[in-house]
Amino acid sequence: MKTLRTLFIAILLVAMAPSQAQTADEIIDNYFENTGGKDAWGDLDGIKIIGSANAQGMEIPFTMIQMKDGRQVVEIDLQGQKMTQMAFDGETMWTTNFMTMEAEKADAETNEMMKKASKDFPSPLYNYKDKGFEVEMMGTETIEGTETYKLKLTQDPVTIDGKEEANVSYYYFETENFVPIATETEVKAGPNKGQMSKNTMSDYQEVDGLYFPFDMGMAGQNLTVKDIVLNPEVNAEMFAFPEKAEAPATDEKN
Repeated sequence: MKTLRTLFIAILLVAMAPSQAQTADEIIDNYFENTGGKDAWGDLDGIKIIGSANAQGMEIPFTMIQMKDGRQVVEIDLQGQKMTQMAFDGETMWTTNFMTMEAEKADAETNEMMKKASKDFPSPLYNYKDKGFEVEMMGTETIEGTETYKLKLTQDPVTIDGKEEANVSYYYFETENFVPIATETEVKAGPNKGQMSKNTMSDYQEVDGLYFPFDMGMAGQNLTVKDIVLNPEVNAEMFAFPEKAEAPATDEKN
């Protein structure tokens, strides 16, 4: 009986070994390999995502562009009115005030956070050590019935209301295909400060050799991707803060 018990334990340990043996780096490497290859991700200069967001029953079409150098822009169509919701030219972030419909520059702290986020393309996990980030394996966890590997990512700290705070997020990788199906980040400001904000990703589809989620949940909203363009053509004006044109000079009569 003792021999049978020992044999059973040995078999159990062998069965569990593949899951336990996974390291954070192996999970990340498998993720990039399974979604197109690390070299292909490194060659990516930019991405254009066209889709729609469902906000309180309203469908809001959007176009988002992210570039390797950190430039970003999000344009939305709000009941037939097209506007730039957010843009960043690498130095200055700005948004559109929905009340006045005027462009407004972000405050210094938000602007600085956008500069730090420039490292995130194409993913914060891509060459994370070169960026000065840290990743820790946290074990496995079941997310909505799916077994996942949980990784903790620590990035450069951020400044909120003049106070430096840790910048930590958690990634949940599906154990079969090694793709992230959820992320969690602590809310740093506002009425939900201290709570965990969860994003979900699903319906991975191939686009020119790379795989992206076409269904996402962010901040309580569902985002449906309709098309993705790799290395889109862009111009500097798309990201730049729109300076007000000076009023034309008028001739004064004496």
